[in-house]
Amino acid sequence: MEFEFDDDPSRIQVDAVWQWLSTEAYWGTTRTRADFEAQLTSAWRVVGVYRRDTGDQVGFARAVSDGVNFAYLADVYVRAEHNGQGVARRMLSLMIDDGPGAGFRWTLFTRDAHTLYERFGFGAPDETAMVRPAAQR
Repeated sequence: MEFEFDDDPSRIQVDAVWQWLSTEAYWGTTRTRADFEAQLTSAWRVVGVYRRDTGDQVGFARAVSDGVNFAYLADVYVRAEHNGQGVARRMLSLMIDDGPGAGFRWTLFTRDAHTLYERFGFGAPDETAMVRPAAQR
């Protein structure tokens, strides 16, 4: 199957991304749709993955940044039926290595896919990192 990788925010299929994040993402279920749409609108960069034959969106990644030297990677997903085809790797390459933040310090929070993120230089925080956990809702 052929895929298109695109960083055009106007191409994001909001309904498809919201459906996935609000039902399948362990980190996305506490947000409202309005919250997600605000995050999407204010995102520094987004990358979508689309099937060439149907145009359906099958992957997504969002980043927040100061635009100078720091970026936070969020909401990364690829629909399960497309896992193992290199889609996530290519999507993250476009987001991180081939984009305007290639030289930035990147962070993310995840409980899975560590091997994938390690390919892009992510690892355990160093002595300069501290984290303040979110308040319990």
